[in-house]
Amino acid sequence: MAAAEGNKLWGGRFSGSTDPIMERLNASISYDQRLSEVDIQGSMAYAKALEKSGILSKTELEKILGGLEKISEEWSKGVFGVIPTDEDIHTANERRLKELIGDVAGKLHTGRSRNDQVVTDLKLFMRNSLSIISRHLLRLIETLVERAAIEIDVILPGYTHLQKAQPIRWSQFLLSHAVALTRDSERLGEVKRRINVLPLGSGALAGNPLGIDRELLCNELDFASISLNSMDAVSERDFVVEFLSAATLLMIHLSKMAEDLIIYSTSEFGFLTLSDAYSSGSSLMPQKKNPDSLELIRSKAGRVFGRLAAILMVLKGLPSTYNKDLQEDKEAVFDVVDTLTWCIFCNTESRAPDCSQIKTPQCLTHTAHFGSPLPAAQGLRAFL
Repeated sequence: MAAAEGNKLWGGRFSGSTDPIMERLNASISYDQRLSEVDIQGSMAYAKALEKSGILSKTELEKILGGLEKISEEWSKGVFGVIPTDEDIHTANERRLKELIGDVAGKLHTGRSRNDQVVTDLKLFMRNSLSIISRHLLRLIETLVERAAIEIDVILPGYTHLQKAQPIRWSQFLLSHAVALTRDSERLGEVKRRINVLPLGSGALAGNPLGIDRELLCNELDFASISLNSMDAVSERDFVVEFLSAATLLMIHLSKMAEDLIIYSTSEFGFLTLSDAYSSGSSLMPQKKNPDSLELIRSKAGRVFGRLAAILMVLKGLPSTYNKDLQEDKEAVFDVVDTLTWCIFCNTESRAPDCSQIKTPQCLTHTAHFGSPLPAAQGLRAFL
C-alpha cells in the first residue's frame, strides 16, 4: 500500500503516492532531527527577510516567529511528535508550524528551497560543533603542556623502530603530541572560516527572485560572508570534506598517542599506570588491566577515515547543483562530530614514568659526545 503524500513539501504535481519502501529509503528524519534547532534559526531569519521584502505582513511574521519558538521549546523538552509522513526535519517543522498557526505557515517556504535550506542548516550545525570541539581540543593541549611543565625532570627511554635509542624527557614526549594537536586545532579553525559563508537565498539552484535581503540573512545568522554563486552554493560540500579530512588527521594523532600510552602501560614497559575509570578487566584473568579506552580511540581513527572515504566517493560522480546523493553528508558529519567529542573527552591519568629499567644503549651517544670514539663507547657498553 502506498504512503500518503499529505505533508510533503514537493507533492503538488504528483497524482500517485510514494511506495513505502521508497519512503523508508528517502526519509532522513531519524537522524537529521539533530538539525532541529538550527533549522528553526534559519527559518526565523528567513521569515524576517520575507517580511522586509513585503511577502509577509508584520502580523504574519509575529505569528510565524511565535510558532517557531513554540516548536523550538517542544524539541528542547523532548516532546515534539514526529509522525510517519515527516520526511525530514524541514517537513516536520513546517508541518508542526501549520498545526500551530494555520495556513500562514505555508508562506514561510516562499522562494526557499530545501536545497539552500539544508546546506544552511548543516553549516550552522557544523559551525557550532566546531566551536565546541575546538574548545575541548585546546583544553587537551593545555593539559599536555601543564603536565609537561610539572613532570619536566622525568626521564624515560626514547625509541626509534620500537628499539631503545636515546633518553628523552617525559615532557618532550608530551609536547610532541601537543604540537601535532596544535596543527589540528589550526586546521579546524580554517575549516570553520570556510564554513562561515551563507548559502541561504540561493533557492533550488537559480537564486531567489523575490528581492530577499541576503545581507539581512547574513547578519541574522552571523555568517561572515555571502555565497557568490547559487548553483555552487546549494551543492558544494567542500566544507564537509575539509572537516572530515581535518578530523581524520586529528584522529590519527590521537590514535598515535593512544598507541604510545598502551605500549608504555604494559607490564613489559611499566612507564605509566592507566586510570581505573578508563580501563577494564578480564573475566578470566583477574590480574589484568586492559586499556580499553585507548584501544577504542585507536580504532575510531579508522571509522573517521571511512566516513571521509565514503563522502569522497559520493561526490566524485555528481553533476552540478543539488542531487539527493548529498543526503549522505549528514550522517557522516554527525558521526564524526560525536566520535571526536568522545575521544577528546576520554582522558587518561598517568603517574610519572618508572625509568629504573633504563640501561646502557642510551649512554653511547653521550659517551661519544664527551670525547670517546663511538667504537670505544660500544666496547665500554659490553662491561656495563
